[in-house]
Amino acid sequence: MTITKVLTVSRPTRAQLLARIPGFVAEVAKGASERDLSRELPFEAFKLFRELELGTLRIPAVLGGPGGSVADYIEMIAAIGAADSNVAHALRSHFNYVENVILSEPRERDAGAVELILSGKLFGGAHTEQGTARPGQVTTTIVRKGDTYRLNGRKWYATGTAFADFASFSALDEEGQAVGVLLPVDRQGITILDDWDGMGQRLTASGGVILDNVEVFPHELARRALDNLVGRHCSTLRQLHLAASAAGAVRNVLSDGLAYVRSQARSAAHSSAETANQDPFVQQVIGEIAANSFAIDTAVAAAAVALDRTVAALGSSNDAEIEDALIESALTTARAQLVLGQLGLRSAERMFELGGGSATSRGNNFDRHWRNIRTVLNHNPLLHKSRVLGDYLLNGTTTHLREGRVF
Repeated sequence: MTITKVLTVSRPTRAQLLARIPGFVAEVAKGASERDLSRELPFEAFKLFRELELGTLRIPAVLGGPGGSVADYIEMIAAIGAADSNVAHALRSHFNYVENVILSEPRERDAGAVELILSGKLFGGAHTEQGTARPGQVTTTIVRKGDTYRLNGRKWYATGTAFADFASFSALDEEGQAVGVLLPVDRQGITILDDWDGMGQRLTASGGVILDNVEVFPHELARRALDNLVGRHCSTLRQLHLAASAAGAVRNVLSDGLAYVRSQARSAAHSSAETANQDPFVQQVIGEIAANSFAIDTAVAAAAVALDRTVAALGSSNDAEIEDALIESALTTARAQLVLGQLGLRSAERMFELGGGSATSRGNNFDRHWRNIRTVLNHNPLLHKSRVLGDYLLNGTTTHLREGRVF
């Protein structure tokens, strides 16, 4: 299907897609705590996500999409995270892929990529590996065999791939050069393992993928470049996606805390209040959590606006403007993550001050919020982010801000 044909198809507008989000969030919220307790992967949520066409949000109108902004998309992720941060997190690879597609030159896009996204396909992938000397090293190989290639290796952190239709993988070719491939997940030789054993984000399918002599066709290969301008933008976007999913978890701390106080909690034994909702200490904790969530949401929203400015700059031919926008969006996202690291974890811990021993009931599963936020924050070291931010402010150093990797 060509783009011309896509443009003739009736598709939801930006406003219509945004209007579908609250209903989707409400469905995802049903049984979210129980899914975490029983470790039941949320396949139904992703089925509904496809049906509602929410994965098309960032496709520009000129390509037949609704033309949603980065700010629209990030707020959607935070809203989903408030229902189940696993679902929000597991969409990261999809939106990273979409962003790469819409910002790359047409000749650099995977064949039929826009049409696949608009048809509702979801994208996952895995590039990192376990057992290497340093993060980012690749031992997966791809070699020519006749008219096609064969892919062999084992990947890790395949977040969301179990719910996806296509997945991207990195490998080294016969010259030792990094190559990216995009493959349907049902291709023979691809085995997605449900072996993620992290204490949090237990339902993101973030474990391993075995690639056993997988056939790859020539049109499925692409040279990977993390340090180009679009790659740098997408690297920051991936970081903000993580922050948005965790920001949603903090919203969930507040909503669960309010529900607990209203339905179950009792005032403290030495409190003058008759009910928990009248207890001044409970009120103080709720107020603190609400303020923390507001601060985190505000920081995340500011970073999303900065990324929208980067998108606008990438559409210009002003190199200085592009570079300034890329640096600023990276710095703003780092600030948001640092705010999240301090206030998000505190909120998840302070929640237990709302009740006595019953607040720790396994049935309540309130500890999932701390576990989920802590797990998201472990993806990249906050100490590195704060140091880079300080070095930039003090000395104007931009070394790590230009890498296009994990900052």
